[in-house]
Amino acid sequence: MAGLQKNTPTPTELTVHQGSKQLEIGYSDGQRFLIPFELMRIFSPSAEVQGHGPGQEVLQTGKRQVAITSLDPVGNYAVQPRFDDGHDSGIFTWAYLYQLGSEQSALWAQYESRLIAANVERDAPMKSKLAKDLSGAACGHEH
Repeated sequence: MAGLQKNTPTPTELTVHQGSKQLEIGYSDGQRFLIPFELMRIFSPSAEVQGHGPGQEVLQTGKRQVAITSLDPVGNYAVQPRFDDGHDSGIFTWAYLYQLGSEQSALWAQYESRLIAANVERDAPMKSKLAKDLSGAACGHEH
C-alpha cells in the first residue's frame, strides 16, 4: 500500500481523541471509523511489528493504555503516529487506516487467537529490547 489507488477513499476528517484513546477518521465514501490506539499499535505496518516477511510478525502486548503523542502527515497519502511507548516507525496510509477501521472485529479476533496460541496475556509487558539483543533477536523478532 505505497500510496493512493484511483478508487481509494480519502479522509475528510481526522481527530485524535486522547480521552478515549481512539483515532476518528471520516472518509470520502461516507464511512467513519473510531480506531483504538491499541489496535493501531499492535497492527502497526512497521517492520518492527510486521517483521521482514510473512511469519515474522512480532506479537505486541501491554499496549492497552498506549497513547499517541503526535500524528505527523506523510505526503498526501498517510500519517505517522508517535506512540508514548516510543514506537514511531509505522506509516499508516489512508488505505491501511480504512482497512483497520473496516476490519476491526476480525483483527481483534486474530489478535486474541495469537495471544492464546502464544500463551501470553494481552497486558503482559513486552520483552525489553536489551533481552532481545542478548538473545540474538536484535531486529525485534524471535529467531
